[in-house]
Amino acid sequence: MQDTGKVGLFGAAGATGRSITAALSAAGRDYRVVGRTRAPLEASFGADPHAEIVTWNPDDPASIAAAARGLQTAVYLVGVPYDQFQTHPPLIEKTLAGLTAAGVERLILIGTVYPYGRARSNPVTEAHPREPHTFKGQMRLEQESRVLDAHGRHGLSTLVLRLPDFYGPSIERSLLHGVFEGAARGTRAQMIGPIDVPHEFVFVPDVGPVVETLTRTPEAYGRWLHLAGSGTITQREIVTRAYALAGREPKLMVAGKPMLRVLGLFNPIVRELVEMNYLMTEPLVLDDTALRALIGPIRKTSYDEGIRQSFAAARQALQVVP
Repeated sequence: MQDTGKVGLFGAAGATGRSITAALSAAGRDYRVVGRTRAPLEASFGADPHAEIVTWNPDDPASIAAAARGLQTAVYLVGVPYDQFQTHPPLIEKTLAGLTAAGVERLILIGTVYPYGRARSNPVTEAHPREPHTFKGQMRLEQESRVLDAHGRHGLSTLVLRLPDFYGPSIERSLLHGVFEGAARGTRAQMIGPIDVPHEFVFVPDVGPVVETLTRTPEAYGRWLHLAGSGTITQREIVTRAYALAGREPKLMVAGKPMLRVLGLFNPIVRELVEMNYLMTEPLVLDDTALRALIGPIRKTSYDEGIRQSFAAARQALQVVP
């Protein structure tokens, strides 16, 4: 695993992108961050001497090729609005064209559990059928199928790294962000229920070192792999521990599927949460034995420590004195 060519992150400004760049920087590796606009990239990465900042137009293969030129590995983290998942397949198709035109050797797509549909058994290995019953799952399946189909063509090797739901310090798009914010503020935690079903979360700062390793592990490509969290936990347990750190009794506002349907009449993003609510009622837990066999032991932050760090970040953001 001595190969350390330059890595570019497409859609780098989010939490997972920051985790990966932190790991690359810690390893002393130069990297490129690619996004639609320069300002958020400058804010996140401008102080890192290892970072190169590039803008692109993901709808234009020529722009993609220009942004990718000189890279050995591309990591694809491009998000779309939750009510526009139909744009995932055409966006990745254009990206693949641009990457191959630029001579990029490797592509890692950061994927989700959506393409599996309902878990037939737990934990879920890579052998589990990909049979999504939701529109979002079908769009994600089409996206990753295009990535995997591109493996071995035009000198490109591809890999999908599948993650469960995520959480961590100052991650607003996390399902659990409202818990830590509520605990820090002393207000109600806004949550999506049910909250007493075991669920798996990956601590985002743990993701970066894994991806950094995979960028220099050529034998990993041509498949999908799982990165699991540190076991399962219920959302109620998380909220109880977070509010205990604040010295407060938990306050909850839980929206289950019926309430999501009602709220969705007025909010298109909330409306899109309804079809994915099965993941809250029917656990899907990833098995990452294959990944660990490939790259060795993986550091996984315990839920106690992850909750502590996430709460501390929320409190600091609000400038709340302990």
